[in-house]
Amino acid sequence: MAYSFFQPGDQRAAKVKELFTTIAPRYDLANDLQSFGLHRYWKWRAVRLASPQPGARALDLCCGTADLARRLARSGASVIGLDFNERMLEFATAGREDLCFIRGDAQRLPFADNAFDIVTVGYGLRNLASWQDGLGEMARVAKPGGRLVVLEFGKPAGAVWRGVYFGYLRLFVPWLGRIFHGNARAYAYILESLEHYPAQQGVAAEMVKLGLAKVRIVELLGGAMSLNYAVKGP
Repeated sequence: MAYSFFQPGDQRAAKVKELFTTIAPRYDLANDLQSFGLHRYWKWRAVRLASPQPGARALDLCCGTADLARRLARSGASVIGLDFNERMLEFATAGREDLCFIRGDAQRLPFADNAFDIVTVGYGLRNLASWQDGLGEMARVAKPGGRLVVLEFGKPAGAVWRGVYFGYLRLFVPWLGRIFHGNARAYAYILESLEHYPAQQGVAAEMVKLGLAKVRIVELLGGAMSLNYAVKGP
């Protein structure tokens, strides 16, 4: 199958934007189906790790339909959701007057240094033209002591489980895309993008390189999903 939505280099952003414009209307339904509802638990784990407190300033990058941003807000945090796709932001903003949404580039954030207590990204870092730039921006805008949390598809360490998992992404997930979007390639993209992404170990190594502290990996579903956590030092 041709992976028409994955393009490395200069065309990456345009193709990712096209992809998410295509899948926006049924994005949440597709997440429920392809994860058997488990994505809700994984997002709960991400918010718990971020430990939002009332009055904290939180930034959720690549916010999509704002599932993670809403969870942060329910804990009393003041939340800004940022995404570069207009169609996804239309769904995010519907009936959400308690949250602030901004269209912008996660690799060039329109915020000052040391601005947020919490910076999160759920299923977005892998989609950036430069995930390293995105992570660097997360670190830049976090306050000293601020918490960074990345929720993303992972790469299991075990060869057998990795083979089963990649087979699921290669066969079943595109089938869902065909059924619910009439476009199998939109979901075949997940595996292709993951194959070009260093996943939890690479993100943890970059966090260390950026000088972040308390770097942790929390593996979910045997490493098929992962949380990367770090704290910005003083």
